[in-house]
Amino acid sequence: MSEILSQFVTPQVQAAFTYAVICLIALYVLVVVWVARDAYKRGANVVLWTIIALIPIVGVIAYCMLRPPLYKLDETEQELEVALKQRELSKYGECANCGYPVRDDYVICPHCHQRLKNQCPNCGHALDPSWDVCPYCATQITSTPQYAAEDEGERVRTHRRA
Repeated sequence: MSEILSQFVTPQVQAAFTYAVICLIALYVLVVVWVARDAYKRGANVVLWTIIALIPIVGVIAYCMLRPPLYKLDETEQELEVALKQRELSKYGECANCGYPVRDDYVICPHCHQRLKNQCPNCGHALDPSWDVCPYCATQITSTPQYAAEDEGERVRTHRRA
């Protein structure tokens, strides 16, 4: 048996085997380093994941399956984008009648034509319905709406210029 084994285990085969083992060990170390760096970038517990990655093959597979989905930098960027979108949307409200997005200074909903705010008869600024005086020109606001019914039944705003 040892004669057959000695025929296959030549110095060239031993050198190739040694080279393959060194490459596998280097790959193993590089994978553990990759797990540690990736865990750091993703904001995960670096020490814990490095210890788990020391378990050959199973540790790396477990990390790849359970790691956080985003890098910490990407997560922060997404949070900033969401905050920016919320800030942009805060400029808008909703029409109470149809839910269409309307700006704060709209007097009428462009979708359903529901009156949203009163308009100052003197300066034309949009006013909150609860205000009884215009803060822009100090004009007293009457409680009657500034709309007159037409023959067709549509509501048309009457303009009064100062």
